[in-house]
Amino acid sequence: MKTLSYAVTVGLASLLSYWLTVTIMSEVHLSHEDGRLGGMCAVIATIFVLRASRQKSLHAAFARMSATLVSFALCLAYLAIWPFHPWGLALLVAISVLIPGLVGQPDAEVTAAISTTVIMVVASLSPQEAWKEPILRLADTIIGVAAGVAVAILLNEIGRGRRGGRRSQHEGPQADPPG
Repeated sequence: MKTLSYAVTVGLASLLSYWLTVTIMSEVHLSHEDGRLGGMCAVIATIFVLRASRQKSLHAAFARMSATLVSFALCLAYLAIWPFHPWGLALLVAISVLIPGLVGQPDAEVTAAISTTVIMVVASLSPQEAWKEPILRLADTIIGVAAGVAVAILLNEIGRGRRGGRRSQHEGPQADPPG
């Protein structure tokens, strides 16, 4: 039953982040298709962040945003100067893996490389405004991360209310004990 509950929670949180993104960002996305892509990026961020406890969700949110910020900075700097090129993609992916490792965030390496790949390939689809893609994907990811964390915290509070404020290791997302 716990698996079904978690699956429904992730599905509903994904719907929320998709809806928020395509609604809130509708005026700034470059096209209808770009809005859908933004919704997808938000859903991916929500799925990545929504974990079995509030503390784990917050840790995942930090890792996701760290990776996204690395990718954002690299892609924006590159695309402000040069158009997409496969060699540029390869270089930025390598740097995206390198930076988190060098600053002690190895959990962010793969996510930064994936985010960089998405941004660069999407930028290749609309080369005249490619530099906007990192900004848009950052905004989409922030919405998705916020939705995932909000749902985790809400479920934690609901779970605590049902248990009379006591923690249970067997019910949905909850806060990890301090220490």
